[in-house]
Amino acid sequence: MALYLLFESASGYTLFHAYGLDEIGQNTEAIRNSVLDLTRFGKVVKLVAFHPFSSALDALNQCSAISEGLMTDALRNFLEINLLKPKEGKKAKFSLGVAEPKFGSQEVTKIPCQSNEFVLELLHGVRLHFDRFIKDLKPSDLEKAQLGLSTIIVQDLGHLLQQ
Repeated sequence: MALYLLFESASGYTLFHAYGLDEIGQNTEAIRNSVLDLTRFGKVVKLVAFHPFSSALDALNQCSAISEGLMTDALRNFLEINLLKPKEGKKAKFSLGVAEPKFGSQEVTKIPCQSNEFVLELLHGVRLHFDRFIKDLKPSDLEKAQLGLSTIIVQDLGHLLQQ
């Protein structure tokens, strides 16, 4: 069964295919050892698609929805376009690895999901090497997106504290 990984960052949604698992096995410790080496980790995980957020506010709304276990229209469209659809009456031949277990509920996604230590280690590797997977994304772009998102969060907290 194929394993895809959904990674959300301040810059957008990214979908990866974890296909080289035979080389390291589905062993959390082996993943931990391969994560630090991009050459080795790059044999395990390949970029499938990237959907940039339109603004820092969009990033905040999208990431907040996932943490609350909600599926946005933008994310549903992204997944529908980039994941193989099972034939009528057949089960999906893949699962989607997600960081947030609440989001991984099949009632929310309508997609078979998993969120476990193995998936979290794979996502840790993606986070560590993220700027190298997205060719047009410079480390400074990612930093700007993170700064924009954090600015909005701080402003929202300031408004809440004033109330």
